[in-house]
Amino acid sequence: MLNITLPGGDIRQVEAGTTVEALCRDISMGLFRAATAARVDGAVVDLRTPLTADCAVEILTFNDEDGRKAYRHTVSHILAQAVMHLFPNAKFAIGPAIDNGYYYDFDVERAFTPEDLAAIEAEMQAIIKQELPIERFELDVAEAEKLMADQPYKLELIAEHAGKGEKISFYRQGDFVDLCAGPHLLTTGGIKAVKLLSATGAYWRGSEKNKMLQRIYGTAFPKRSELDAWIEQQEEAKKRDHNKLGRELELFTTSDVIGQGLPILLPKGARVIQLLQRFVEDEEQKRGWLLTKTPLMAKSDLYKISGHWDHYRDGMFVLGDAEKADEEEVFALRPMTCPFQYQAYLNRARSYRDLPMRLAETSTLFRNEASGEMHGLIRVRQFTISEGHLMCTDEQLKDEFRKCLELCTFMLQTLGLYEDVSYRFSQWDPANTEKYIGTPEQWDEAQGLMKEILDDLGIQYKVGIGEAAFYGPKLDIQIKNVFGKEDTLITIQIDQMLAKTFGMEYVAKDGSKKNPCIIHRTSIGCYERTLALLIEKYAGAFPLWLAPEQIRILPITDRTADKAAEIQAALKAAGIERVEVDYDNEKIGYKIRRAQMEKIPYMLVVGDKEAENGEVAVRSRKNGDLGTMPLADFIAKATEEIENKTL
Repeated sequence: MLNITLPGGDIRQVEAGTTVEALCRDISMGLFRAATAARVDGAVVDLRTPLTADCAVEILTFNDEDGRKAYRHTVSHILAQAVMHLFPNAKFAIGPAIDNGYYYDFDVERAFTPEDLAAIEAEMQAIIKQELPIERFELDVAEAEKLMADQPYKLELIAEHAGKGEKISFYRQGDFVDLCAGPHLLTTGGIKAVKLLSATGAYWRGSEKNKMLQRIYGTAFPKRSELDAWIEQQEEAKKRDHNKLGRELELFTTSDVIGQGLPILLPKGARVIQLLQRFVEDEEQKRGWLLTKTPLMAKSDLYKISGHWDHYRDGMFVLGDAEKADEEEVFALRPMTCPFQYQAYLNRARSYRDLPMRLAETSTLFRNEASGEMHGLIRVRQFTISEGHLMCTDEQLKDEFRKCLELCTFMLQTLGLYEDVSYRFSQWDPANTEKYIGTPEQWDEAQGLMKEILDDLGIQYKVGIGEAAFYGPKLDIQIKNVFGKEDTLITIQIDQMLAKTFGMEYVAKDGSKKNPCIIHRTSIGCYERTLALLIEKYAGAFPLWLAPEQIRILPITDRTADKAAEIQAALKAAGIERVEVDYDNEKIGYKIRRAQMEKIPYMLVVGDKEAENGEVAVRSRKNGDLGTMPLADFIAKATEEIENKTL
């Protein structure tokens, strides 16, 4: 008999070989009907998995992230099976679950049409109704290659396992078999509500050097009502999509002759970025950060020292022939600022009295992102970031990390984004060590130290294996856009390797020379990405302190135009500078509607009576008509709102 520990500490005894499915049925049929997968001693597995030793078991449902992935991954296989039925010559690539659904990549003769998606979705419903049992089995490499002989993309994946002595796992449902690690549901009948969303092109493995495939996106839920609610939420998200709204409000644009991933910030968008930048730089200065300004490019020599040349070159824009970098000067645009700021540290000898040294920079960076990854301001090839690098002693590391996190938290709270973020402890992948510098012992030490700091600070985080920088672990502050796609907004990294690599030292109290610890951090992240998230958060209606146009004065007639100009001058003299006057010869109702459409925080209507009495009729974008008040009272109200950065 085995002792199975359930969440909460309850222990069940079962016979060796009992499946998780049988255990789940024994616990509760209600739980079994909702179950999608399980976690056994921390590993996510199928319900069909036999239990062979004492262990901890947690049954997962759609409400759990890993449970959702198992559910939606099952649907991706149903999608592939439907495509196989309707497009017999299709070649199959990969079909993972993603944040809000799933996708599958196909090599087909032509692009999928909306009519194709409707037919595929109908075939998926037919497969679900058949309640096909889903079977997992394993083959050795030779047998796997024989089974997938007519599927080149699967053969490529299988070849990566050759020589490792590993069995290859497959899943079968009816007439469809797919190479897959799982887990999956027990039958296709466990799926209740599906929807195909779109079809688009996608390069095999995300590389422009590979063939363009056809990717079908879809989503799935356990209840039709949940699917309908999600679809409604997506319609609302489309209205807030920064890529649409940012262009309509003339915050940014793009140009084909400039290139993908290279947005143009129009005057309104550039003003918001400027306000954010001034806010960040002033706050950093208050907290002891020293401003640097370093070059946008460097010789390959610098990147070879840092490791970027070996570990990040594909993500860089190289100016010249990279293969000749050992023979002649080859320059590259910088993908990050750290090796440049290290040169500021190396400007002269340092002692422990110089530490901590906090170097900050508003950095323009360049990264050669794949074309398929570009999205508005979220992911671009040239961007500006609030970057900083802090050199400190071992004893100072924990306190300085805390201060970096406090700075990030302050920024997020001020912008109204704090409640929207989550934390990821990004670690190295010990199974893929060629991606990193340093030894396993060094990584264990760095990650152990960071875990201790995060746990002491009470940070609730998820672990991201393989998400570390090539030189050290990091805390990633994650945020989702309106469509649920998660990206990193802010990062704080611990680096115990590059100081030695660059010969960075300080003289300790005892006279010995030591390498400083380094913290890499951003305080607000990438300004373009932050702008995108703020557009979506506020649907383009920025808080007064951040609005590119804060107040619009609306004279009712030409008789009050001069008074409107006087009010504008008075507001600017009081420090409220982003004020415009609408002199157009239009009715006041039209002017108000136009200002509302352009998301102006306050409108000041000036008629004959207001002009005579030195008053303004105040309309708030948020609260509507606030009535008439003396101009001085409005100035006091607006000034307080700006100074407090009221959201």
